[in-house]
Amino acid sequence: MTPAAGGRPPTAWDVVGVGANSVDLVNVLPATPDPRVASLAKLRVRRQEICCGGQVATAMAACAALGLRVKYVGATGSDENGRRIREALAGRAIDISDVVTREARNQFAVILLDERTGERIVLWDRDERLALRASELPERALAAAAVIHVDDVDEETAIRAARIGRAAGRIVTSDLDRLTERTEELVAAVTVPILAEHVPPALTGESDHERALRKLRRRHDGLLVVTLGPAGAMALDGDCLHRVPAYDVPTVDTTGSGDVFRGGFIHGLLQGWPVDEVLRFANAAAAVSCTRLGAMNGVPTTEDVSRVIAGGTWRATAP
Repeated sequence: MTPAAGGRPPTAWDVVGVGANSVDLVNVLPATPDPRVASLAKLRVRRQEICCGGQVATAMAACAALGLRVKYVGATGSDENGRRIREALAGRAIDISDVVTREARNQFAVILLDERTGERIVLWDRDERLALRASELPERALAAAAVIHVDDVDEETAIRAARIGRAAGRIVTSDLDRLTERTEELVAAVTVPILAEHVPPALTGESDHERALRKLRRRHDGLLVVTLGPAGAMALDGDCLHRVPAYDVPTVDTTGSGDVFRGGFIHGLLQGWPVDEVLRFANAAAAVSCTRLGAMNGVPTTEDVSRVIAGGTWRATAP
């Protein structure tokens, strides 16, 4: 086996992702529905697409598109959508040998997408039988990965996966999008928390993101990252704060852009780049995803990302 990128020692996987997947029914609309406005309470669907996505599944698709060796661990349904997500992952050369299949409907979402802005409303459901158990984790594969990436969907399992990674001296990144009784425990378990913008204020009581990250620093000594949507991203590395703005691209669909950011971030970490460069690459990856319809459909190649960073003209894919 050849050495991994950036002079890292060889591992079985560059990244193993543990978490959620979804099949999305995307409905492209002429505007955002609003029951208070007569003209917006009843809208004709312009276009409808079935797209694969989900937090960790999309992040792993991004990692694979960026040239990393990827394994996905999660639960899928026994229905057509479960088959669809497994085929979509395998078709991207992502190892799914430890994916489990339950006698249940796969997680799904109905997405209402405003074609004018690319913003969306997400309606979703996940059968409780799809919960991934900690006992189903492939511990050897986790210990043999350079990076383990977890979300906060099945928290007990995510915490266990993160602790396995820590014990093996691996990088453990996260996609934390909500606040629960176990969020602080999960933050402590990972080595590089990547938080949605509403999470640090909720955890710390500080509305300012810099103050929130500095308060989190008292509990966590790793690289702390927060995604800020159109404002880009921020990271606290030791006591050094990094702010990197987002890229301005024509927006088609923001679905999955945060997941793609995490894929780009993992790629940059594995190259050993400085924090500013990692954030810049991740922001550019997220920007590319916003120009395309669908979560997994929007994942970029390294060439796509480089083009955005270089400031080249970017053409959106019409919804």
